[in-house]
Amino acid sequence: MLSVVIVAWNEEKNLPRVVVSVKDFADEIVVVVDKGSIDKTSQVAKKLGCKVFYHEHTGIVEPIRAFAIAKAKNEWILLLDADEEISADLADKIKKIIADNKLDYIRIPRKNLIFGKWIKSDHWWPDYVYRLFKKNSLTWDNAIHSVPFTRGKGLDLAPEEKFSIIHHHYNSIFEYVDKINRYTDHQKVYRFTASDLITKPFDEFIRQYFARHGYRDGIHGLSLSLLQAFSELVLYLKLWQDGGFLPENIKPEIIDKMVNDKMFEFKWWSYQAKIDEANLFSKLWYKLARKLGI
Repeated sequence: MLSVVIVAWNEEKNLPRVVVSVKDFADEIVVVVDKGSIDKTSQVAKKLGCKVFYHEHTGIVEPIRAFAIAKAKNEWILLLDADEEISADLADKIKKIIADNKLDYIRIPRKNLIFGKWIKSDHWWPDYVYRLFKKNSLTWDNAIHSVPFTRGKGLDLAPEEKFSIIHHHYNSIFEYVDKINRYTDHQKVYRFTASDLITKPFDEFIRQYFARHGYRDGIHGLSLSLLQAFSELVLYLKLWQDGGFLPENIKPEIIDKMVNDKMFEFKWWSYQAKIDEANLFSKLWYKLARKLGI
């Protein structure tokens, strides 16, 4: 009844872990290997008893996903990445959902482990993903990080650790920067302006560190917020590159004004973080101080 579908690119180290986590309840395990792989992903998959298929290299998973799902023979699909795994509690929940057969698709929370820590800020937890579904109930387009079109009745599992997919996301800065470089090559056309190099990274840092409470994850949250901001800088530099590195006059006083405007925003959010974490009396003081511009 259940086909586990995995798209893999240079995943010989991760593949055994995810396969072991599903082999006791999956009726088949389908692994589609990106032909750009240069390690032993396909050999490892075959040794683990998976059905192995191949797809041309794309650099991102989205164009391969529909091909991979089409190779599955069962009505129910559990779509996983090679760096993920399923806990025993989640496995039991999946089996019950399939046995009840009252739903068409389920969003599952994902526990992201980054640089050795479970990251719990709003961007990273509960990080719901569409992964368990009947074969014809979800369709994706080929855009990076696309959200699927749904058909039928769906459900979100409770945002509890025991019901989450364990995602061994980034183990090193190299992995993070490498993915930034690959993903920023697959973005939509955009009319670049020089101010983007200041405003876009800053806005992303504010969003990740303050609005999404990245500060609650300590130095991990700070590092990830800065890396996300860096990804925006790389993206907009590549958009400038795509336009032919056109010259644009941008005077120091313009930069000065943009930075000053953003520092006002930074201070507002800094107060908001203090308000969120403070007791009632301190909340009132911080709100007053922010209003007075102290």
